[in-house]
Amino acid sequence: MTAHPLESRPWLDSYAEDVPAEIPEPTQTLSEMMSASVKAFGRRPALEFFGAVTTYRDLGEQIERAAEGLRRIGVGKGDRVALVLPNCPQHVVAFYAALRLGAIVVEHNPLYTPRELRHQFEDHGARVAIVWDKAVDNVADFPADLKIEHIVSVDITAAMPISKRLALRLPVPKARAARAKLTGTPKARHLVAWKQLVSHKRLSRRVAGPRLGDTALLQYTSGTTGTPKGAILTHSNLRANAMQGRAWVPGLVDGEETFYAVLPLFHAYGMTLCLTFAMSIGARLVLFPAFDLGLVTEAARSSPPTFLPAVPPIYDALARAASRGTIDLSTVRFAISGAMSLPVATVQRWEEATGGLLVEGYGMTESSPVALGNPMGTTRRPGTVGVPFPSTEIRVVDPADPAVDMPAGERGELLVRGPQIFQGYWRRPGDTADALLADGWLRTGDIAEVSADGFVTIVDRLKELIITGGFNVSPSEVESALEAHPDVVAAAVVGLPRSSGSEEVAAAVVLREGAELNADALRDFCRTRLTPYKVPRRITVVDDLPRSLIGKVLRRQVREQLLA
Repeated sequence: MTAHPLESRPWLDSYAEDVPAEIPEPTQTLSEMMSASVKAFGRRPALEFFGAVTTYRDLGEQIERAAEGLRRIGVGKGDRVALVLPNCPQHVVAFYAALRLGAIVVEHNPLYTPRELRHQFEDHGARVAIVWDKAVDNVADFPADLKIEHIVSVDITAAMPISKRLALRLPVPKARAARAKLTGTPKARHLVAWKQLVSHKRLSRRVAGPRLGDTALLQYTSGTTGTPKGAILTHSNLRANAMQGRAWVPGLVDGEETFYAVLPLFHAYGMTLCLTFAMSIGARLVLFPAFDLGLVTEAARSSPPTFLPAVPPIYDALARAASRGTIDLSTVRFAISGAMSLPVATVQRWEEATGGLLVEGYGMTESSPVALGNPMGTTRRPGTVGVPFPSTEIRVVDPADPAVDMPAGERGELLVRGPQIFQGYWRRPGDTADALLADGWLRTGDIAEVSADGFVTIVDRLKELIITGGFNVSPSEVESALEAHPDVVAAAVVGLPRSSGSEEVAAAVVLREGAELNADALRDFCRTRLTPYKVPRRITVVDDLPRSLIGKVLRRQVREQLLA
């Protein structure tokens, strides 16, 4: 039998110089990785927060003290420790302190509503939560059937210089109408101040740490089902992905780089690129509680960035600011975009402004999260998500039967396999069996096509394809056609049910200021780019599109709005 073309890994010829085909198997847990960085880069800056700098030696000390504080309130191996924090130094300390004890970190969006948080707490059952003081009420007010015993309250302004504290403006989470009473709701729930947690001596070296195969993180992801599931990621998974990232960018210099954490650390993308990858190479990590152009501009004057992981809207905002002379981005040698499609125009605008490279990558929470990336060199190919990372394999299969590979060049569901692939979903064996095939392949749910030399283009989400009149319609393709019109700023395309059982192609569009909708003219414009059955039958003007915290359009919510 002739081998399938992808088995020969044709993408290796496009790797940047000195990028290996394989990475070694991880030998360090994340705790051991951090200890190695503390030892190697002790005097170098590890964290910067509004100008306040923490060295690697000081960071290591704080982690050991926090670990002892957590041990004293009962945290041990396998326990879940919930983090409900924005980007701040305490977030980094809490993450590694919990891991040092062999506990499992569970990340949460601190701006979630009480209802959203409660669903996740009900699922993972953490007894200890480390929470931004602005969100403490939301967690403290959970009913007694949630067995939370300790809430550690974190005032993030304590990590800032005094001059910056009063000027800080951040989004505040939605709270319940009644203020929670921490003394008695329920009686066993105790409030601990962060400064009290880190006031102890260092954790004894005799306390055993985690092993490579132990679960390090539960990262909740909704996928396209709308039901959050906890992806189980081990120390080995996360360490491997950090090693793959380091191998992908051979031009980085350990101990000399400055990473900007404009992505939330509670998101898989920010967690790996900043919490693990940056720390593994001794980088200075400049933390921002939320992306703010003014804060980034101010930080760039004293600590210019050299590596920036972000999303297209952030790159656009920064590149436009650079073109106005507001910010100097010439120090950024490498930038990697993810989470959503990266427009070629954004790449051009960014590289003209910085002189550095901006490439698109691909991944999902279940792959720790990065699985593919464009090469950091002349072989990169804007408009694609690149090629598989070292030690990573891909297949394109029949979505109806993942055992059947599609012929070369034809579209199908993308499968990924490698050391960064997760272990399954927390307490969800059925969902795990649907996502993870027996031989270790992860079903991504994305429809892709692969060029002869191995570059991958994501066409759409399998579950978001629109079926109209027996034909499949890619929402992304229709959105691109709509957004090519000069009056359309943004578009989201979904399928709405018809009585016939088919679907109607419907679009929600945001128009440029001063423009008015001429639906017939816009449809005529689309017909020059799309076959007739793909042209939206219904076009609705909206003020804005619902997006995730990192800017991805939430098509499911668009569909619900249009149905309403």
